[in-house]
Amino acid sequence: MPLRIAIIATGGTIASTTTEGGVVANQTAATLLEGTGIAGVEIETIDLMTIGSYRMTLGHLRQISDQVADLLAREHERVDGIVITHGTDTMEETAILLDLVHDDPRPLVLTGAQHPSDAVAGDGPRNLADAVRVAASPDARALGVLIAFAGRILPARGTRKMHTTALAAFDSMVGGSVGNVNGGAVSIISAPRRPKPLPRPTLAFDNTRVDLVEMYPGGDAALIHAAVAAGAKGVIVAGTGIGNANPAVVAAAQDLLPRGIFLVLSTRVPEGPVAGVYGNGGGADLVAAGVPAASGLPATQLRILLALWLSQRVDASEQVNSLIDIYADNKED
Repeated sequence: MPLRIAIIATGGTIASTTTEGGVVANQTAATLLEGTGIAGVEIETIDLMTIGSYRMTLGHLRQISDQVADLLAREHERVDGIVITHGTDTMEETAILLDLVHDDPRPLVLTGAQHPSDAVAGDGPRNLADAVRVAASPDARALGVLIAFAGRILPARGTRKMHTTALAAFDSMVGGSVGNVNGGAVSIISAPRRPKPLPRPTLAFDNTRVDLVEMYPGGDAALIHAAVAAGAKGVIVAGTGIGNANPAVVAAAQDLLPRGIFLVLSTRVPEGPVAGVYGNGGGADLVAAGVPAASGLPATQLRILLALWLSQRVDASEQVNSLIDIYADNKED
């Protein structure tokens, strides 16, 4: 029997056409398959949502996770792998949420496109065909969640969108490529290290607010305090350089941490470690105040990790530091 691959369509540029009001997601999964030349596998399509990923909320991400779980749990018409078509703007967020909770060896692959579906020589059909091939490959089993894009296979963890318009838009900031698809042949060259899965998101995840505040010259703690006033339970601080802020942010951390607000230190720099090195309001002072530094995930993905954890936290004595060690930096299992 041929392998059965499910395609969950969520919208994005891959499902978009050009309208008078701009490029808009409006195509079904079945339409996306036209022109891909996929053969040798049985395809099931699910039109879960049809929106641009820039409009997604945590609730949308949770709905995608729920759909994946339902497919993997299904006993009749069992699927051998899953592909999710998704907008590129926030693909990295959905990918990390799915990877954090993925507890099945069957491949789960995200893909999308940089050109709309009605563009001449668009990249969507090739990316979708590659993603299906990866999802059907026995070599892709037990690798967690993957992103197939522009011929590359990337791990969900640490992968970011690095270019607004280039066809090869994504790159891994921490682990490099898992493999590639060349001429329809899937080649896996490495296996990403993954911690044990976390529980899947519940409805509480939808409204767990975690904000991301980037540092810059002249910035203070106003945006951090505004986030907390708006209901944020946590804030990711995207510091300058190796992870630096200023004395006002350090004072905010000293005020907010005892009140049960969680801060995590990241960086606005695409690559490299985050560490408490500099004083006078830098990362050393933030770490000393109790803000953990996280190197293994970009700030966008740290936000999802912290929101998932906060939505499920029941033990007030739990420390966010161990969460960062295991699920961001992979220091221990």
